[in-house]
Amino acid sequence: MDFFVIFAVYKIKTRINMINIDKIQTIKQDSSVVFVCNDSNINSLNEGILSKQQIEYIKKEYAERESKFFSFNELSKYVIVCVVKEDKQEYKAKEQYRKLGAKVLEFCDENYISDLQIDSDCSKEKILAFTEGMMIASYIFDKYKTDEKRCIHPFDNLHIAHKEIAKEDIEFLRVVIEATEKSRNLVNEPVMVINAESLAQNFVSMGQEAGINVEVWNKEKIEKEKMGGILAVNKGSIDPPTFTIMEYKPENHKNDKPIVLVGKGIVYDTGGLNIKTDNYMNDMKDDMSGSATMACTIYAAARLNLPLHIIALMPATDNRPNGNAYCNGDIINMYDGTNVEVINTDAEGRMILADALAYAKQLNPELVIDAATLTGAAQRAIGPYGIVAMHQDAENYMQALKKAGENVYERIAEFPFWSEYDDCIKSEIADIKNSGESFAGMITAGKFLAFFTNYPYIHLDIAGVSFTTKKDSYNRLGATGYGIRMLVDFLRNF
Repeated sequence: MDFFVIFAVYKIKTRINMINIDKIQTIKQDSSVVFVCNDSNINSLNEGILSKQQIEYIKKEYAERESKFFSFNELSKYVIVCVVKEDKQEYKAKEQYRKLGAKVLEFCDENYISDLQIDSDCSKEKILAFTEGMMIASYIFDKYKTDEKRCIHPFDNLHIAHKEIAKEDIEFLRVVIEATEKSRNLVNEPVMVINAESLAQNFVSMGQEAGINVEVWNKEKIEKEKMGGILAVNKGSIDPPTFTIMEYKPENHKNDKPIVLVGKGIVYDTGGLNIKTDNYMNDMKDDMSGSATMACTIYAAARLNLPLHIIALMPATDNRPNGNAYCNGDIINMYDGTNVEVINTDAEGRMILADALAYAKQLNPELVIDAATLTGAAQRAIGPYGIVAMHQDAENYMQALKKAGENVYERIAEFPFWSEYDDCIKSEIADIKNSGESFAGMITAGKFLAFFTNYPYIHLDIAGVSFTTKKDSYNRLGATGYGIRMLVDFLRNF
């Protein structure tokens, strides 16, 4: 196999804002501590650190006013007590603990607490969720702020005193959150830093770090392979496209056929000649979130030594309205020979993904999952609360993915993939067209992609969840890394 490694024009400096986490056997008397309990174990509060008066006060306030958050400033340390009235559904209860972790992190930032211990009789899973919420909430992207007073950094050290939580549990959580942070850093960078070449170079660096084989195709190789969709979208750009292949194949892999992850890598989307209007272009640096999601998922899988053969495919370019940009009415010959009529140049993500999905056929995959910020229709349908998904011949895998999504609270809303929607992408002058009717845009986009598959296939439209302009619990502004924790949980239990 030939290698076409890209040397990036820009050197990208990113840092991982990870909290240092360790396991301790006993709580230290002279350090700040948070006691996490639910309404059934509120009577188990530690009398060695809390006074009887404090415990009586907490119980009285909870019983009479349902107060759930208490803090005591003891000058040299803080003692924090959190009470959770748990939801009956386990996955919703764990999300309560994640949100509580974010609240405690915010309290620590406001009160300059840099070192905190966790003590709890709650279950292992819930305290890990609490820790996860703190870690996700600790993420910041402030590398371009020059005034240090405007930079709010998370505290440094978290110590967990829980008899059921092992060092391996902490390490698993650390790797997954680090992968999520890598994704968020990539997505938050502007296109002047992350173009297709530098995105590919970041994937090469991740591969070197995690022991993943990485091959990057340059424009000449993409032209040789006749990936017409990628080349068409790239015609308006002065920067060349890339196609990155990451392969993780440990000796003890359990699957005979690989799991293939495909991610959309539009590093910036103007809409092309169908240019975006008003403020719809403001956050279009996030249009490569799918590629960041899939690259960071395979990175996490390799770091965790999951016994699976996994391949990730990331086509990348920007979409610009330059003089030679592809046009409505153009007929594009794709990698598999399909002729596509261009109806809308702003339906560019599916054009580059189609080449990658067609390429995946030769890998003889057990399952292919793609992730893409594909349609505004998905965002309008369910808002910022989950992923819009469809599948073809992958019912059992979809159910497992939904379960993983609930477990980490990155939920999936499955939409129908009825055969009637196939008619929406039929073309009068070519094989298919790249944009369907004015209704069900997320489904017709999925149908376009499914046209290029012949294997069990799941399509994830992450348009509503990949980026946020409003702080929400443990997600700060900007890139969220949504989907990575779900995919890692899915692969862990594959």
